[in-house]
Amino acid sequence: MNFLTLENITKSFGEKVLFENLKFTIEQGQKIAIVARNGAGKTTLLRIAAGMDVPEGETAKIQFKKDIRIGILMQDPEFDDNNTIMEEVFSSDNEMIQTIKDYELALLHPEDGDKLQDALSKMDDLKAWDFESRLKEILSRFKITDLDQKVGTLSGGQQKRLALAQLLIQEPEFLILDEPTNHLDMDMIEWLEEYLQNAKLTLLMVTHDRYFLERVCNQIVELENQQLYKYKGNYSDFLEKKSLRDVVDAKTLDNKKKLLSRELQWIRKQPKARGTKAKSRVDSFHNLKEETSKKVDNRKLELEIKGQRLGSKILEAEYLCKSFDDLKIVENFNYKFRKGERVGVVGPNGIGKSTFINLLTKQIRPSSGKVIVGGTIVFGYYTQDGIEIKKDKRVIDVVRDIAEYIPLAKGMKMSASQLLEKFLFEPKQQQVFVSKLSGGEKRRLYLLTVLMGNPNFLILDEPTNDLDILTLNVLENFLIDFPGCLLIISHDRYFMDKIVDHLFVFEGDGVIKDYNGNYSEYRIRYKQKINEERRALKEGKPKEKTEKVQEETKSDKPKLTYNQKRELEQLEKDIKKLEKKKEELTEKFNDTSLTGDDISKLSVELGEVTNSIDEKESRWLELEELKG
Repeated sequence: MNFLTLENITKSFGEKVLFENLKFTIEQGQKIAIVARNGAGKTTLLRIAAGMDVPEGETAKIQFKKDIRIGILMQDPEFDDNNTIMEEVFSSDNEMIQTIKDYELALLHPEDGDKLQDALSKMDDLKAWDFESRLKEILSRFKITDLDQKVGTLSGGQQKRLALAQLLIQEPEFLILDEPTNHLDMDMIEWLEEYLQNAKLTLLMVTHDRYFLERVCNQIVELENQQLYKYKGNYSDFLEKKSLRDVVDAKTLDNKKKLLSRELQWIRKQPKARGTKAKSRVDSFHNLKEETSKKVDNRKLELEIKGQRLGSKILEAEYLCKSFDDLKIVENFNYKFRKGERVGVVGPNGIGKSTFINLLTKQIRPSSGKVIVGGTIVFGYYTQDGIEIKKDKRVIDVVRDIAEYIPLAKGMKMSASQLLEKFLFEPKQQQVFVSKLSGGEKRRLYLLTVLMGNPNFLILDEPTNDLDILTLNVLENFLIDFPGCLLIISHDRYFMDKIVDHLFVFEGDGVIKDYNGNYSEYRIRYKQKINEERRALKEGKPKEKTEKVQEETKSDKPKLTYNQKRELEQLEKDIKKLEKKKEELTEKFNDTSLTGDDISKLSVELGEVTNSIDEKESRWLELEELKG
């Protein structure tokens, strides 16, 4: 079933043509990602598909299937700053959502018994209890807890998470997402992956998260040279098929150039063409000349800047502590960095990772303890916020304000303009104002300014946000060869696995543990630990606490509300039904007459049931803990 049709889609900005006469369709169940270099027009194409931008020309066509629920997430969501989170979350016209809103408001005023009873009755009539449980789960997954908080007080990342939660609560059939994993921590990303794998959803998105592309998408669309190239399969399939296409394109171009050479000799020998055949051949020659003169941009971003010499003393933290009132960020952290260290920093959003970096670079003072920086250390600090660049400043002037030349290895040097070319800024684009750059191009420019400081200790805070996959691959290759120290905060799992060899894991309450291994290894161990704790709790085994602590914890636990008691009862019934359904589906696999399609459908259904059991068990455990 066709969900979206795009035909004759053209868009340009001034003399720059982003794409021309594009055409593609999206069928129900397809999960498509658009990939391209920064500035090629990914977000613009996504905005056109979402109806938020207008293509050029009268023949352009954008057509959605009627009566499907569409959800759109852009990088900069718009809210009313004066609204509370609750008002934004429940702003939908959906009857179920409005019923839950009335119920939540009634709970805030239990003295009005009639209103509460009406709300309970309507919840029962619409069978809204499961939906309410789902709604609360989504909010908790994205760490949205204070529903009375004003939206205007939220950070940009918090607003992005609110927009995503609001979107998923409405349960759209077709999702259009621009960089959905930005500002999400690891747990949120992995949960969103599982959610989007649901076979019933249709998806069109832009993302740089390669594990996300690998695990969620079943088609990749590449925007290159103003045209679309479609690849069935996930990210691995895309890489394999794109590599083959590049080989074929290079061979085709070589053959066309040979043909052009022969045709050029014929043209030069001929008088001015008058016959129909001769004129047709001349026209073909000019078309061929235009095709072979198109620049095939296969350049790679080459980073040749070499860090300065590292002395014997690098960076040391001694009994480092930092607190804000009762909130502990770092508690008695001790570490001595060695030459060539490559450390990843991981932990939930808001736990203090960026504060930790600012402590190490002495941008903020510790509560106690000290940081010792070696005399040869030159930090290169790439922050999430970037640098303040005047929008009316040209790209070349941004770089020249830092230095006219940058030193390279073996005593060589490179001019600001040459360095910009290495960063894929053509001479013509170097004269463009910063305000005209895409988000990814601004990030690339910012990265360049950091490296121009010739650092030997690189600190990168979310460096992968808004960078295209090509730039990410080359940045990774540069970092692998970088001779200095690396300290990286990132939620990009692919990037972390490729670059770092051990982790600083923030566990909360100031605890930072050094884990020897990459991110994927850590997550496997972490999930095993969580599952063991859940099984132990479910089986009634005591947690690893003393009896005294258990008693204190138990005495402090709040009692279940009326609604939570009902939810707990319903969860027990639902889990029992789902487990029975899981057994039935598992039994069906024993049928030897099953076709490949049958097995595929059963596998999807079994996966959905298993995910539902996991989610409901997780919520059941939360309520059991509250129950005490």
